[in-house]
Amino acid sequence: MKFLDHLVEWLIASLMAAATIVVFVAVVHRYISGWPIPGVQDFLIELNTSWAQELTIYMFVWMAKFGAAYGVRTGIHVGVDVLINRMNTPWRSRFVVLGLLSGALFTAIVGTLGARFVFELSHTTSTSEVLEIPMWMVYMAVPLGSYLMCFRFLQVTWAFVRTGELPKHDHAHVEGLEEEISGAKV
Repeated sequence: MKFLDHLVEWLIASLMAAATIVVFVAVVHRYISGWPIPGVQDFLIELNTSWAQELTIYMFVWMAKFGAAYGVRTGIHVGVDVLINRMNTPWRSRFVVLGLLSGALFTAIVGTLGARFVFELSHTTSTSEVLEIPMWMVYMAVPLGSYLMCFRFLQVTWAFVRTGELPKHDHAHVEGLEEEISGAKV
């Protein structure tokens, strides 16, 4: 599980970094291309960064799908639990399990429909407009991210049934940053 956890974190971080660099380069290129610098201006105008927007959109789609699965695992996924938290323990537990299993079912259905769509799309010649990559590769984010999210819902459900605890995200905690209190690391 640690390998999968780190793989997803690495994928999300890499896509974020790459998207930031692509957007930065495209913006700088667009801005500098207007400067009347002999020789440099001609070189910059010949560079084509029209692909940057399309690539960035695809990277954000992949980030969103895998980021949602990461959110379920770490407890930062959006959930409305005001009413559930006011219930007594046995009913609260039942509704939490029902909600988690409903999330798993929903993401399994989305993943299956997405896989079917990708399979049918892979038998066509459909390519992206600018990058000209097969569209099935772009849409693979849907089944892969949805099945991973389904797995995470089942994982959290199993842990909740065993321990009675849900993953909780501490907004004040920064990983890798330790604070010393009275000589002891926290």
